Amino acid sequence: MYSEKVMDHFQHPRNVGEIENASGVGTVGNAKCGDIMRMYLDIDENGVIKEAKFKTFGCGAAVATTELVKGKTIQEALEVTNKAVMEALDGLPPVKVHCSLLAEEAIHAALWDYAQKNGIEIEGLKKPKSDIHEGEEEESEEY
Repeated sequence: MYSEKVMDHFQHPRNVGEIENASGVGTVGNAKCGDIMRMYLDIDENGVIKEAKFKTFGCGAAVATTELVKGKTIQEALEVTNKAVMEALDGLPPVKVHCSLLAEEAIHAALWDYAQKNGIEIEGLKKPKSDIHEGEEEESEEY
């Protein structure tokens, strides 16, 4: 069962859409369930996220993610974890926890795009995966 916060975001979506000439755009997916999320960020010259929008297919946790990064610096946005997404939504059903990871990865992908466009390195940011389950098969085979 979804929390009241998730249902409110679902029934009254905020920050849905695209940002024309976005500073950074990140797209991630989950091949196992088919969820896809695209995050758009508008970052000012001081490294503060002025606007964040998203488009998603199937990802319930995406609805609140943009509100978690608006007004934050790049470094603060990089610290938004899937746990923070779940807490902001007052939890998610166990079968939807992967959506919070998708949201976290979308933020990182958009920040990566921003860094690439501007020829900068963001401390602590690694190249994002296009599929949040990339590498799982190799890891599970080792054990």
